[in-house]
Amino acid sequence: MFELRDVTRKFGSKTAVESVSFSIPTGQMVGVIGRSGAGKSTLLRMINRLTDLSSGSVFFDGNEVSKLKGEALRRWHRDCAMIFQQFNLVPRLDVLTNVMLGRLNHRSTALSILNIFSREERIMAIAALERLGIEQTALQPAGTLSGGQQQRVAIARALMQQPKVLLADEPIASLDPLNAKIVMDALRDINEREGITVITNLHTLDTARTYCERIIGMANGRVVFDGTPAELTSEAVNRIYGADGAIEESMTSTSIDIPSKAARAVSAPAPIILAGP
Repeated sequence: MFELRDVTRKFGSKTAVESVSFSIPTGQMVGVIGRSGAGKSTLLRMINRLTDLSSGSVFFDGNEVSKLKGEALRRWHRDCAMIFQQFNLVPRLDVLTNVMLGRLNHRSTALSILNIFSREERIMAIAALERLGIEQTALQPAGTLSGGQQQRVAIARALMQQPKVLLADEPIASLDPLNAKIVMDALRDINEREGITVITNLHTLDTARTYCERIIGMANGRVVFDGTPAELTSEAVNRIYGADGAIEESMTSTSIDIPSKAARAVSAPAPIILAGP
């Protein structure tokens, strides 16, 4: 189980995350939503320990990961895999090697420097690519792939870590609707089949509702909503996004099943109406 206790991060005079506290049971898939600058990415980076906390604590299975150092911190980076919006692949290396780099925290420094991978690791990497439907790209330079393919390579690399937790920072923000669906389907499959806790930052409400059993909404560095998709009402959306007027969710939807404008005019549900202050 994850537990965050009064987690805060300041950058000079600016507070990016302020007094955030919540717990996440093992195996839950959680979506974190909010406007740009709400603190979503900083929150995930603190959980992964890519960014240090200014104050507060992060616990996982009773261990305070916010105080880990040295080899213990290296093990945490192995157990808590991170997927980034920018993919963070090595473009000149082939796809198979990029995926096998996910084993670095499982190996000796000497083997890592020499870039020597075992037969078992190669088999694992190919299996991960097959699972994500891109095994045919194994020998291509990663930089030649489309954005959707590169994100699937990044997921395969994360699987090679055999993590206990998977964090995804805006994993579909730069993808077209079809590739966004493929990536989100893959994350949900990992969550359901392996029982791995998945925490993902998302921009679109329909994606969070479709894929996540729990949604956490952030505004100005604070948690202003924590509940199920059914509980994400117009009032909750107003607290998260601080907007007035009507939001038609299909305007920023990643769904490939959005009906045409004419069809919506006949049978579309009413848009969310946000109450004024």
